Amino acid sequence: MRVLVEADGGSRGNPGPAGYGSVVLEPATRQVLAERKGGLGHTTNNVAEYEGLIAGLRAAGELGASTVEVRMDSKLVVEQMSGRWKIKHPALRPLALAARKLANQFDSVSFEWIPRERNAHADRLANEAMDAQAAVDAAADMPSTESAVPQRQSWTGATGTPTRLLLLRHGQTPLTASRRYSGRGDVDLTELGEHQAAAAARRLASVGDIAAVVSSPLTRAVRTAQAVADALRLDVAVENGLIETDFGAWDGLTFSEAADRDPELHRRWLTDTSATPPDGESFDAVHRRVRRARDELIRRHGGATIVVVSHVTPIKSLLRMALDTGPSLLYRLHLDPASLSTAEFYPDGNATVRLVNDTSHLP
Repeated sequence: MRVLVEADGGSRGNPGPAGYGSVVLEPATRQVLAERKGGLGHTTNNVAEYEGLIAGLRAAGELGASTVEVRMDSKLVVEQMSGRWKIKHPALRPLALAARKLANQFDSVSFEWIPRERNAHADRLANEAMDAQAAVDAAADMPSTESAVPQRQSWTGATGTPTRLLLLRHGQTPLTASRRYSGRGDVDLTELGEHQAAAAARRLASVGDIAAVVSSPLTRAVRTAQAVADALRLDVAVENGLIETDFGAWDGLTFSEAADRDPELHRRWLTDTSATPPDGESFDAVHRRVRRARDELIRRHGGATIVVVSHVTPIKSLLRMALDTGPSLLYRLHLDPASLSTAEFYPDGNATVRLVNDTSHLP
């Protein structure tokens, strides 16, 4: 599948309130296949332009494209991604690396500079994002209580206000208690699971400045999220992208039962994230949809602290994104029921993991 990506970004003041926009088009008809836009806090034009490119490449990948033609009115990004110009500014190197990693997933990627008037669609999306970011910045300048989210981490170089995700795994269920694969089967919490959810709610009620509680649609996650939301006097917002892996025919089986049923596939699945359980979903597919869900959460709650109640694989995927590490993390990280982890995603592309599998609040 061949697609055209047009991307742009900018800031009001350079640096200033920044945003990006990108659109994926069918080359012959210019039919819009996907649009992306988002605010970036306070940063530069060049950072915003790279973020537009990254968003466009991600969208093309989600559509299953194999050949991508990128067109931008940023001479700098086009020349650097084409390898003709060196990347001298340290803030742009990680963004260029992220763009290159995304580009490498396609069979072919080309980069072409176009004048601004031929990039009107992406330019419009970027300006809409800058308008929204400027409004957020203006509201932030109003007198208010001090935010619990750090504004800068100088030792990492991260700048801007991060979106802070408090990642809570749901409480115990009958399947987790018996160590069975628990995917899309909609099981409820056990009595212990309800106590775990209540303990997590008490812990999170002491954090302060939590803007939202977001949950997977499955009952075990919603019940856990509702306990937290009640303690915070918030509503639960369901995000379908946070649902657990679909284990297909293995759902409800123990490790040994699944291995006996499909020995060769199960063995490969334990090391290969592209392997798919019978009638199920690969970890690669989970990672892609969780990334889309993360991007949507940042779009809706950028710069805020939110509680995300989900499952083992989606939470591991979010931690993997924050750590910018490979899929082996999925096989090496353990998450207990009702455990708390924390990841912060900065508008300049940096991220920080502050907590993993904390169960100190549990009885």
